[in-house]
Amino acid sequence: MTHHPLKKHIEEIIKLTDEEFEFILSHFETTNKRKHQYLLQDGEIADKEYWIVKGCLKSYFFDESGKEHILQFGMENWWITDYESFVKQSKSKINIDCIEDCELLYITFENREKLTKEMHKMERFWAKKSKFGRIALQNRILSLLKNSTKERYELLLEQYPKLFHRVPKKLIASYLGVSRETLSRLYS
Repeated sequence: MTHHPLKKHIEEIIKLTDEEFEFILSHFETTNKRKHQYLLQDGEIADKEYWIVKGCLKSYFFDESGKEHILQFGMENWWITDYESFVKQSKSKINIDCIEDCELLYITFENREKLTKEMHKMERFWAKKSKFGRIALQNRILSLLKNSTKERYELLLEQYPKLFHRVPKKLIASYLGVSRETLSRLYS
């Protein structure tokens, strides 16, 4: 188990023995989803947090006029769920679906609670991941508020160059908060 990708991911923050990792992994399940398949739909309760082994996903919502707004993309080694719904066990306000075929590990809310109580290392791991998530969210909000479309596009390209080979420009435009036409005018 020393080369399991999840172990490698967790060990970026905390060190684990093989036995500890086996215990952690026993709390997860594996699932495969096809392109366009939902992990979560608006109104459902997010009872799972997903770790992406392979594939690309998006979390998004539709405004009152039916326009799609992408909140997050998720690729290999990223975590994804509706965190408000997951933590509060309330109805989701977002959708999550697959942009590509995906291989995922997931942990249920119940198993995550159990694991953090039984293993303080994992409590520290998720606390640190949560802090990193808040930093990323803060930077995204700041970028939306202060940067031009061109600056936001270039920053996204710099941070996640592989995303541009995997995600249609229409979805990139939605993530940046502009129309596909605006994006095309800037980069044609």
